[in-house]
Amino acid sequence: MPEFLELLPPGKALEKLLAHLPEPKLASERVPVAEALGRVTAEDIFAPEPLPGFDRSTVDGYAVRARDTYGASDTLPAYLMLAAEVPMGGKPDFLLQPGQAALIHTGGMLPEGADAVVMLEHTQQAREGEIEVLRAVAVAENILRQGEDVDAGALVLPAGTLLRPAEIGGLCALGLSTVTVTRPPRVALISSGDEVVPPEQAANPGQVRDVNSYSLSALVEQAGGLPARYGIVPDRAEAMEQVITRALAENDAVVITAGSSASTRDLTADAIQRMGEPGVLVHGVNVRPGKPTILGVCAGKPVIGLPGNPVSALVIAHLFVRPVIRRLSGLKAGPRDPVVFGRLAVNLPSVAGREDYLPVTLSPDESAGYRVEPVYFKSNLIFTLAKADGLLHIPAAVTGYEAGATVRVLLI
Repeated sequence: MPEFLELLPPGKALEKLLAHLPEPKLASERVPVAEALGRVTAEDIFAPEPLPGFDRSTVDGYAVRARDTYGASDTLPAYLMLAAEVPMGGKPDFLLQPGQAALIHTGGMLPEGADAVVMLEHTQQAREGEIEVLRAVAVAENILRQGEDVDAGALVLPAGTLLRPAEIGGLCALGLSTVTVTRPPRVALISSGDEVVPPEQAANPGQVRDVNSYSLSALVEQAGGLPARYGIVPDRAEAMEQVITRALAENDAVVITAGSSASTRDLTADAIQRMGEPGVLVHGVNVRPGKPTILGVCAGKPVIGLPGNPVSALVIAHLFVRPVIRRLSGLKAGPRDPVVFGRLAVNLPSVAGREDYLPVTLSPDESAGYRVEPVYFKSNLIFTLAKADGLLHIPAAVTGYEAGATVRVLLI
């Protein structure tokens, strides 16, 4: 297969890949909420009860009728009789009468008749059983109304939501101990190349250890997938086709890292083309690093061919493998890859018409948030990327940035 017939921009290439994927058939499972961090909801979740379940105080102070405090100030305080103390974890058994206040603690249930809370620091003891209110409060001040966060029956988490710490806490607040989530997509990882050996094996002259299977496994797991390593495939068409066939049958997606030579990339592309329609969709992406990227769909499953160089493989995996895992997970609502902006420390040239993703380090900058410094690299040096905090994106229409420019950095 001829290489690089049409170099697509990364965004267009990803759109083309996702457009050829069918709607995922998502298997689901019920898991404890306490174990659901990072999972994706498989169904809409509705509140079984209001949250909060009762009117409650947000501060330590005195529950009052707001009208009894109107006009109160340091020089002209309002005087209220102390009725009782609200028990924590219990329902007050008294009705607050006009001219009365009740001692209440943060989270305490408002007694009937109260409609606001005066903060403790805005009061002082006048005499036994009486307080001075030194500041007026409005109705609903310093309280949470029943259902103010969530009404009973309200949709709180739609299907396709990533469960983060806040969502986990919200489910627990509603008394939900289990949640239905999608099963993580299985992603097959195949390394190829006669020169590649397992990491535990001594590398002879001319050989390199398999970095990509393990770094990509970590990326897949971080993105919410289940990695499945299929070992190292020699540079032979028959061997490659056998492994891809098995990987497609057993997984939801296949990722292949090819060797560095053009012949091995062609071998990968030819094998993908024979695995099912439509086959190879993109053969070459207008990006650095990672130009020799292959994107395909075989029998409804994504197949991605990455460059063999470890830095290129990881950069391209951030751009294509992570979005594919999100799609296969059913993720619709939730955060995308985190991005920060900072001030570039040096002049940085680029080539017009090509997108660049360059490793950078970030350090605190009082005026700009971050100081961004490039990590100059060669694409086969993995510790170059290990030193980096993120990838600086240079769009195709930009011919570089001057020192001091505000730049966009994708965190890795």
